[in-house]
This record gives sequence, structure tokens and C-alpha cells, in this order.
Amino acid sequence: MSDHPQVRPNRRTVLKAGGVTAAGAIAAGALPATATAAPSTVDGVEPGAGVQITLRVNGADHPVSVEPRVTLLDALRERLGLTGTKKGCDRGECGACTVLVDGQRIKSCLTLAVMRQGQRITTVEGLARDGQLHPVQAAFIRRDAFQCGFCTPGQIMSAVAAIEEGHTGSDAEIREWMSGNLCRCSCYPNIVAAVRDAAKEARG
Repeated sequence: MSDHPQVRPNRRTVLKAGGVTAAGAIAAGALPATATAAPSTVDGVEPGAGVQITLRVNGADHPVSVEPRVTLLDALRERLGLTGTKKGCDRGECGACTVLVDGQRIKSCLTLAVMRQGQRITTVEGLARDGQLHPVQAAFIRRDAFQCGFCTPGQIMSAVAAIEEGHTGSDAEIREWMSGNLCRCSCYPNIVAAVRDAAKEARG
């Protein structure tokens, strides 16, 4: 056995050595600089470059310049000033960012703005007509179906879709089809009651 203790390289040492070796190889011309450099473009679009698109939101066309990576949620809030749609978890788990696209509910934080050209986008700001609240909005107020109100726009948009889809036949069905929208204040009984009321009104 050797009298010298064995020295094991740690992760930091290995990474440093690899970086120094690569840098030396590039300087010596052994490797092209592009072998380690990040690509400067993505699908021909320079990082930070804007793409001109038109979003049809609440019945109006909105020309807007966005980077290809910008989500529909950020385009609505930061480019168009429609802040009714809320950014909650930003990963599709809470439902606060729910909007309707061609009548279907989607999580706007999980889709890119550039993918939604030519489609009809409806946000909570577009539900009222001629100064009259949408029946779902009125039912939420009547049933006191919110506390802090942060999740309310997404809850309302999801409720509108659930009613249109015909998934409001019972309280259990409403809970199931509204389960993608979380309420941190736990107003679920009031939310179910509001959806039930609005569904009855829709059925006449």
C-alpha cells in the first residue's frame, strides 16, 4: 500500500479542468470556437428579435411584436395590458391564467403567442356585453364565490367553458370539470353554487 492518501477529484475540480482544457484547445486551434459556443439563432430568429403577429382578442385584432418564446399569458398581460388573466404558478397547475381559444379553455402560460394567430381568444375582460355582466360573472358575485379574487378570472373562464361543454349536470360533475382551477382561499362550495346557478340560467 502507498503511504500517501488517495485524493479523489470532486465535481468542481473536474468541471474546472474540463473548461481549462477546452479553452486551451480552442486557443491552440485544435477545436473550432463553434464547437462549444451556443447557437446564435433559433429557427433563423436572432435571440431577442421580435416577430410581428396579430392576436384576435375579445373580438379585436391586436398587432404586436413578440419574441418567439413569449407565452400567450405574457403577451396578453405585458403587450396588450389585459391583466385580468393572472399569472399564478406559471407552469399550468393552478388555472389562474385560463382563457378561451376558439371556445376551448386553455392554460395561457403553457402556449406561445405565435402559435395562436388567427384564433379567437377570449379573456375575462371580453365576457361582459353592453355594460352587462356575463351570467357566470353575476353568479360569482351573487354567490360570493371569491375572497382574495386572484383565481377568480380563471375560475370564471373555466366555468364558462364547462357550461358550454355541458359538464354541469351535477355538483360532482362541476367539481370534476372545474378541478383544474385551484382556489387558495377554499371557496369551492360557493364556486360550485355559482356555476350551478349560471348553468341553470343558460338552460333557461
